[in-house]
Formats: sequence, structure tokens, C-alpha cells
Amino acid sequence: MTMEKQVPNVTFRTRARDESIPGPNPYRWEDKTTDDYFRGKRVVLFSLPGAFTPTCSTFQLPDFENHYAEFQKKGIDEIYCISVNDAFVMNAWGKAQGLKNVKLIPDGSGEFTRKMGMLVAKDNLGFGLRSWRYAAVINNGVVEKWFEEEGFADNCETDPYGVSSPQNILKWLKAPAVA
Repeated sequence: MTMEKQVPNVTFRTRARDESIPGPNPYRWEDKTTDDYFRGKRVVLFSLPGAFTPTCSTFQLPDFENHYAEFQKKGIDEIYCISVNDAFVMNAWGKAQGLKNVKLIPDGSGEFTRKMGMLVAKDNLGFGLRSWRYAAVINNGVVEKWFEEEGFADNCETDPYGVSSPQNILKWLKAPAVA
């Protein structure tokens, strides 16, 4: 499905590394807006239910990281992973994953996810409200192509993954343009 949808205007509370801060935790709070992430860029955004969860940590995030150069060759400026997790969790996950290319966006309150229409209850897993798994190619803040896993529902018993995989998005990016 292709949508002409503008990404919602949201401010994200992030933690930025700051070497001027002494001690073992050299980070400061930094607000980043939707414009900071999306304005003037063509990006891939993918969302997942949670940091440190099996499918997300074993396949989805590492595969986006490993295919980063291929995405760049297809005109993608950045790859962002967003999750309804706070900045501390997202930073720890990025460090644990050894990320160098994919940038993590903490959507701690789920505001962006809710405004994208992708917030679902995952109480059956003890998660509370989280994101449905999806991805999008976003050009200057407008959704160019949407990749949503099937079965969108609260407390879904399955965790579908495939439509929003980097391999599937690359397949779309590499397909010849239809005039």
C-alpha cells in the first residue's frame, strides 16, 4: 500500500553522548523533532515491538545494519529504527548490538507510534502498549511506500515478520520504476 501521509510532528526525548560530562555516564538529554530526523532526507524507518526482543535483535535490526550500504546505493540517506522504549533502553540496545549505521529513535511515550496509527496492546506478553511491526520509505517527511506486517491487532498471538524486512524493502527499491 502506498500512502501520501506526512509523518506526525513529534518531539523525541533522546540521550546524546557528551564527552564534557565526567563520570561513567557521559550523556545529556537532547530533544529531537520529526524534522530533525526526516526533513530533506529520504530514509527507511522501521518499527518493532521492543528492544532486546528475539526477532528484533536476531534478525530485523542486524539485517538492516548489514544491508546499510545497499540502501545507500538506492538513495537512502539514513535508516532509523523506532520502538516504544525509552532512550536508556534504546541506547543500551544499540550498544549491545554494536550499531554503526542504523540510528535508534526512542518513542518512550508511544506518541509517534500512536499518531502513525500503529500503537497496539501487547498485554498478553506483559509489554503494555507497543508498536506493530512496520517499515516505510519516507521522503522529506512524506511516506513514499508503506510495509506493514499482516494481522494488525491488539494482543496478537503471533509476531509476523517478512513484509517489513530489509530484504523486502530492498526488493522494492531495486524494482524498475513504473511509468
